[in-house]
Amino acid sequence: MRWSGACIIAAFGAGCSGGTTPSIPSQVGGNQAALAIVESAGYVQQQIATGNFIEACPTLVFGHWRCQALGLKDTSGAPRAQGVREDAVAGYGPSDLQSAYNLTKDVKKPGGLVAVVEAYGDPNLASDLAVYRKEFGLPKCDEASGCLRIVNQKGKKKPLPPVNDGWLAEQSLDVDMVSANCPNCKILVVEAATSLSAAERTAANLHAVAISNSWGGSEYKGERHAAKGPFNAPGIAITASAGDGGYGVIFPSAANTVTAVGGTTLRQSSGSRGWAETVWPGSGSGCSAYEPTPSWQVATEQKLGGCSNRIVADVAYIADPNTGVAVYESIPGDGEAPGWQVWGGTSVGSPAIAAIYALSGDTTGIPASISYANTQDLFDVTSGSDGSCSPAYLCTGEAGYDGPTGNGTPNGVGAF
Repeated sequence: MRWSGACIIAAFGAGCSGGTTPSIPSQVGGNQAALAIVESAGYVQQQIATGNFIEACPTLVFGHWRCQALGLKDTSGAPRAQGVREDAVAGYGPSDLQSAYNLTKDVKKPGGLVAVVEAYGDPNLASDLAVYRKEFGLPKCDEASGCLRIVNQKGKKKPLPPVNDGWLAEQSLDVDMVSANCPNCKILVVEAATSLSAAERTAANLHAVAISNSWGGSEYKGERHAAKGPFNAPGIAITASAGDGGYGVIFPSAANTVTAVGGTTLRQSSGSRGWAETVWPGSGSGCSAYEPTPSWQVATEQKLGGCSNRIVADVAYIADPNTGVAVYESIPGDGEAPGWQVWGGTSVGSPAIAAIYALSGDTTGIPASISYANTQDLFDVTSGSDGSCSPAYLCTGEAGYDGPTGNGTPNGVGAF
């Protein structure tokens, strides 16, 4: 599995000590009945090995964490964005995503402040975002107006962290997806130099209504401490990518105060919706090894069985690089040529869902619970799989709740 080199640490985001690399916690334990044959992890790695996908973050940062973005190398077969210049850009653009997820009317709302938590810096982020928003006719969002704010993990404008090539595309992807799903939202970028946990706290302290985390690492015994710390912020919608390694659970999406976002393949369709979705084979899902069941998931577990802990995911969004989203990134180094690129992975969904929470205007309590009470406002994804497991719902798209896509994908803002 892709997390086999992870350093398991008890202090969230603090880094490794002693040079040891403990083994990954098994997906099968006393609190987990599911046995995984992680076929889809092999699928993603094969796509990377053959050069179809590009892994934005092939190395770990701060000892444990990796972003969940995958680029599409050959974009000739990608969908074309409908934008200001018709079909000029590969990958879905804002109007496509707003149509697919029934947000066309809602995006006129003012929204709120959405934070994206990142590792290291991107000196071209503001100018690249300006290119993206101009291309698709979105209102300006820059630092001069106060719409865009970029700070370090302490909340200061300077010094910003140095560049890490792997996270350049991730940062552009994140701010572009906030823009696409909530054009009138303000954007806070918190760039960590040494600790993602410090950046997470800063995002909350600067009054974000939603915080996106498009990164993760393997579960570890001390994660519940972290879940009660930087991820425990009632009244703030905290989202996290479910992972790109197929069936299996990563942290922080496993935290039971977080909305875990799985992934789909999204294509246009002749049906009444105009779009169709299936489970993306690379999406993470399953039963947490350490996190207890949140109260809002108890009824689901009692009905479906097979897990006595937290189940991932809660909701889902497009993640397949083959049907990926348009991103603008001007600095070389992430494996893609500078300029317009196509990106996927569950990194797409975390900032998108955070933006939709901000668009809804309601993030009271633990926002992850809202979708469980409003399944009528979600598109149910009923086919596809991210691996082999038992019981099957933990890794297979089914009617109602399933692991890879949770309760479904957005159908407006009613479930957020």
